[in-house]
Amino acid sequence: MRIHYVQHVHFETPANIFRWVEEREHSIKGTKLFLNEKLPDMNEFDFLVIMGGPMGVYDEDKFPWLVEEKKFIEKAVKEGKKILGICLGAQLIADVLGAKVYKNRYKEIGWFPVYITKGAEKSEVFKDFPENFTAFHWHGDTFDIPEGAVHTVRSEACENQAFEYEGRIIGLQFHLETNKESAQALIQNSVEELMEKGDYIQSPE
Repeated sequence: MRIHYVQHVHFETPANIFRWVEEREHSIKGTKLFLNEKLPDMNEFDFLVIMGGPMGVYDEDKFPWLVEEKKFIEKAVKEGKKILGICLGAQLIADVLGAKVYKNRYKEIGWFPVYITKGAEKSEVFKDFPENFTAFHWHGDTFDIPEGAVHTVRSEACENQAFEYEGRIIGLQFHLETNKESAQALIQNSVEELMEKGDYIQSPE
């Protein structure tokens, strides 16, 4: 399978996804939007992975490439591609599918438990997940569940942690790709957010 990832900042990489790809002998290429690299043609990939980033889906004035990226995601949806969105990536998918993206009540930064919803029973991807597990979080925004999608995961700080759409599109607000190096990179490049007070903001330690 040919996988293509879209990266928004230098410090949010696919991390453990690289290992997953290698173990299964898939191929992977990427586009670094922060370097103004060109997005691929639809016939160049089978599975699209959209990474996270500190910007919001509404920050098109600051990051003009968001406009083109949304059109690209919309086309990938229409052409039946498999898509995984992580954090900002999930928010972009939700936005393209017509759902609202907005500030969450809490910033959620650190390792916190997430809980599988009843809706996950209908999901080929989530139905075999444990009822709850600890995941890495780093976000201040959230999304409504798109019309026609299945709400699959929640947390105490954020009700809408994940959704599945048409059995081929997954949006994750949390980070399953995180490894030690990618977590350290986030901390080093966004340490000011850890200085904020919040019920769901852990210390760097």
